Amino acid sequence: MIVTKEQSGSTLTIYVEGKLNAVTSTQLEEELGELAGVEDLIFDLKDMVYTSSAGLRVMLNAQKIMDDQGHMVVRNVNEDVMDIFEETGFDKVFEIEE
Repeated sequence: MIVTKEQSGSTLTIYVEGKLNAVTSTQLEEELGELAGVEDLIFDLKDMVYTSSAGLRVMLNAQKIMDDQGHMVVRNVNEDVMDIFEETGFDKVFEIEE
């Protein structure tokens, strides 16, 4: 998995490429680090091909933080990952944009 971060002011965009699973979710968690000062968090999943429950947990933790301090959106979710979101109910937890 490759994680790329891009920050512009109080907006942080996280690009995730590859598989987000139990092994790689710790990398994403570390990349998120401290979200202090972030008002808009964007996950761009255009190149993410899979997520496990561990990956969903990291994203859910980010959502909980952003509920208190700003806004989070998930963008460019491919069909395979959207199927996982729908099967787990996360399509109703996350704000998802195309």
